[in-house]
Amino acid sequence: MPAVTVEDTTTLPRVPLPGPGTVRRRTRSVTTAPSGLEGEGFPVRRAFAGVDLRDLDPFLHMDQMGEVEYAPGEPRGTSWHPHRGFETVTYILDGTFEHADSHGGGGTISDGDTQWMTAGGGVLHVERPPEHLVASGGLFHGLQLWVNLPRAQKWVQPRYQDLRADRSVLLASPDAGALLRVIAGDVAGHRGPGSTYTPMAMVHATVSPGATLDLPWDPSFNALVYVLSGAGSVGIDGAPVRTGRLAVLGPGDTVTVRGAVRQESRTPALDVVVLGGRPIREPIAMYGPFVMNTRQELLDAFADSRAGRLGSIPATYAHAAVRGGTGQ
Repeated sequence: MPAVTVEDTTTLPRVPLPGPGTVRRRTRSVTTAPSGLEGEGFPVRRAFAGVDLRDLDPFLHMDQMGEVEYAPGEPRGTSWHPHRGFETVTYILDGTFEHADSHGGGGTISDGDTQWMTAGGGVLHVERPPEHLVASGGLFHGLQLWVNLPRAQKWVQPRYQDLRADRSVLLASPDAGALLRVIAGDVAGHRGPGSTYTPMAMVHATVSPGATLDLPWDPSFNALVYVLSGAGSVGIDGAPVRTGRLAVLGPGDTVTVRGAVRQESRTPALDVVVLGGRPIREPIAMYGPFVMNTRQELLDAFADSRAGRLGSIPATYAHAAVRGGTGQ
């Protein structure tokens, strides 16, 4: 179950009903995320696998982390590793994660919190479960999204945004059949707390069985709907979706999501993340932890990382080695 919820959605501000001339987006493709392991061995679904980067732009990569019930001693994270040229957005639905970076950012996020790290010109960071969770085990479920930075912002100073669950903007569909958590961007005049370099929006929606959400969406943005759990359909054409599937939608000004009348007992509703942004449309040179515009910039990033120019591990973490692999 999502950590951020309300007992009575009828008390929330509503998104408007679609007006005359509304263009509801159609589904262009539906893909299924393959499973894998990340970092030190935590299970993920690769949400964007098999999708052309031109359809994802300005997004690059997304992992659904869990949902997993860890036994004592099992929780895993990542070791220290570098990034340059993009942003990482980690949204925790259930459980707890710690973050630290070489520019002094970091903290603990849990149950609906979001950490938004802008790597910019370069940073080292680490993400891992706290020691008490490693000892006890427990539920962990989250999402990590990579957002590209345009050429003009590739070299900005790194920054860290700690977006607590209670800062998410909560909205409801007109009939209150869907609960919306706006993490970033503007949705029907309601702006989420995340500050972005790239114009974009990120919304977590819970759609009740049989309910329909017509979500107003900036027509200059692309539109992606990823299913965290449950079953339903997406788009005016009603393309069927279920847990682990990503729908890429075509042009329009409204995203339509419907919850299936019958859901599995362990997933009482349809939970989706709706993403959209204004495409950057610049060349991408991407490998492992770096996202640049040219191959030479990519080679320079690896050279700078090897030379220690992306930052230093804080003294309290100095015993940990920097990992030069892909990392989260």
